[in-house]
Amino acid sequence: MKKVAVIMGSDSDLPVVEKAINVLKKFEVPFEVHVYSAHRTPDEAISFARNASSSGFGVIIGAAGKAAHLAGVLAANTVLPVVGLPVKSSTMDGLDSLLSTVQMPTGIPVATVAIDGAANAALLAIQILALCDAELTAKLKESRAADTAAVIEKDRAVAAKYNV
Repeated sequence: MKKVAVIMGSDSDLPVVEKAINVLKKFEVPFEVHVYSAHRTPDEAISFARNASSSGFGVIIGAAGKAAHLAGVLAANTVLPVVGLPVKSSTMDGLDSLLSTVQMPTGIPVATVAIDGAANAALLAIQILALCDAELTAKLKESRAADTAAVIEKDRAVAAKYNV
């Protein structure tokens, strides 16, 4: 199975990124986590992206706040799918991060999830890997079924309490 790279622009992004890590662990998807800044360590970020495919990665998650150019820099240097994870910062409640991540020029796509949407970033990476992995597809289907059952149970509990 291919690995998922989880790259964050700063270790201050770790509390958000940990939600993605937990999802990857739950699905038993191999991953690596690194801190590479598009602005402070551009050579390292570019080198990682350029070598990601030959290093066994299948998807990259790029998490960054403020001027969130990391996912775009990674995407510009690989043909692997890149999932952008905008991280909420004190500036503009993360809207700056979202726009910096989602507004990519034609030819360099970055699939972008919600601000602080780390779990969905991991799930999207897993769905991409599952295109070529029947076992991972089955795990995703089981997870969706469990989510459905949980909502149905919540509906029953609420209905029992309030419907007369």
